Amino acid sequence: MSTATLEADRALQKKLCEIITSKTGIQLPENKRTMIEGRLRKRVRALGIRDLHTYLQMVMKEGMLETELPQIINVMTTNKTDFFREDAHFDYLVRNILPTHPKAQTFKVWSAASSSGEEAYTTAMVLNEHGKRSAGFNFSIVGTDLSTEMVRKARKGIYTPEEIVDVPDDMRALYLEEGHDSVGRQLTRVVKQLRDRVGFAQMNLMDKAYPVEKMMDVVFLRNVLIYFDDATQRRVVSSVTDHLKPGGYLFVGHSETSVAADPRLVQKAAAVFRKEA
Repeated sequence: MSTATLEADRALQKKLCEIITSKTGIQLPENKRTMIEGRLRKRVRALGIRDLHTYLQMVMKEGMLETELPQIINVMTTNKTDFFREDAHFDYLVRNILPTHPKAQTFKVWSAASSSGEEAYTTAMVLNEHGKRSAGFNFSIVGTDLSTEMVRKARKGIYTPEEIVDVPDDMRALYLEEGHDSVGRQLTRVVKQLRDRVGFAQMNLMDKAYPVEKMMDVVFLRNVLIYFDDATQRRVVSSVTDHLKPGGYLFVGHSETSVAADPRLVQKAAAVFRKEA
């Protein structure tokens, strides 16, 4: 491939990255070129296209951008998550938040970057266990994510043995059921009782309005702010805080404590904030 062609491809790729950033807030700087090209090649292979050059031409010059962009966003998003990730947050929820919640009110939780559902289902396990100790306690959980692919996976609630390794044995016995796929590989599914308590929907944190109800008791916004620039971080934190009730709690990733900067939030523990007004 000639130098001129390589430079033209890089220009198209840069323009594509700018479009992705404008749509999602995800920063894709030049020093991530190798990662970006690797993820775009997943689409090249999926579509059976000859090479990345042809793919970029089709997307950026031949009218394929509108239909292909959702799939590009799916491969560009980082979906690292685990059951009981940063488990100190769930300890704080059980010890400091749930005991003071009025039983007559449904406890409402929003997992605002829910990925493939582990965070939301972890929360459902914890809340269901609390309900056993607190008669009349009720809860609802909604998870939202930018990736349509992750939303589909979360709704299914099916995970590999490696993905459930951090689920405690007692929780595993109660809330996960073992099975196999069509070729005999071992899989585990969240039990229907729990799946029915959690809803998932596609949503973009860059949107001006969020299709999620307000007056949430808890919002998890963990390990997503790190992918945004400073201005986007401030805007997203403000918008998410709008959906918390006064006295509600925002949980962010431990590396994101310094960016949860909204005057209505007061830090109560590591990466835990309470909305005071």
